[in-house]
Amino acid sequence: MQPHDLSVGGDVLDRVTRCARQAVSRYGCHPAATVTLLNVSENATYLVEDPDQGLSVLRAHRLGYHTGLEIESELAWMDALRAEAGVRTPRVLPAPDGRRVMSVTDPASGERRDCVRFEYLPGSEPADSDLTHFAELGEITARMHTHAKHWAQPAWFTRFQWDYDAAFGAAPRWGRWQDGIGVGPAERAVLGRLDATLKARLAAYGSGQERYGLVHADTRLANLIVDDGTVSVIDFDDSGFSWFLYDVGTAVSFFEHEPHVPALIDSWLSGYRRAAQLPAADEAEIWTFILFRRLLLVAWIGSHTAVDIARELGAGYTRQSCDLAEAYLSRYGVNQPS
Repeated sequence: MQPHDLSVGGDVLDRVTRCARQAVSRYGCHPAATVTLLNVSENATYLVEDPDQGLSVLRAHRLGYHTGLEIESELAWMDALRAEAGVRTPRVLPAPDGRRVMSVTDPASGERRDCVRFEYLPGSEPADSDLTHFAELGEITARMHTHAKHWAQPAWFTRFQWDYDAAFGAAPRWGRWQDGIGVGPAERAVLGRLDATLKARLAAYGSGQERYGLVHADTRLANLIVDDGTVSVIDFDDSGFSWFLYDVGTAVSFFEHEPHVPALIDSWLSGYRRAAQLPAADEAEIWTFILFRRLLLVAWIGSHTAVDIARELGAGYTRQSCDLAEAYLSRYGVNQPS
């Protein structure tokens, strides 16, 4: 796993912010434009306030997570979804020379980093208990899946995989779940049984083109913006190739254990069916993908300990993951999907 350079403290963020200011200048912003850090997760995201052009958002990429071509591929799908699938995504704001991905170098450290500037979308994130917005999320997700199944990707298009090996194999993208916070011998035993069951069920489920393809891979409500009834989808940074149902697993990220999640999933399904069909055999595996994502997040928290949400969740998330795993294994640990 590539070390997460943005999770190691203020000195790194100082370097990233210097790159962000340099990128803003190259994107043609006013010399008095300011950059304010909004959040740090995989990348650092900044609000840009320009006295002439108004608000925009700059994303400064972490090192080693994506190549420039992978970022261009992400932006191409966002464009296509907006133009062809009726999914509102933020427009990419190019530099005066037409470049969309700006590679800049911090003069103090020599560190080179890719940046992208997006339009600012007003609005707010829906509450995670909002059944109506979960139905909207399901419908939007269905439109994205339908588009992905029929879209003629550019020949140069490239994104990574979110399959079992990428999540839990020899070189897991977000680190090993065994290194998660609070994973001791008892937790390792329970989560190890979960890992083995997920591997077997996913292999039996298969990765045919109706079940596996290009997905957003982070469809949390945090990545929806609602403004006066208009819903936009942001943050395609993790988009890649996975099972389509991985998106429903990501929709309940970090609160999979909450008692209202089954009602949210029912609402998501009602919205999904407004735009696409979901066979019963696929629907029966939804909790497999919720637990797949949950175990992946145990690994993510362990490798992102400087990120606020990882610190807040900590060992408690691991304990709750074990409880969820036991409940899942009691139901799904023997039978295999058809």
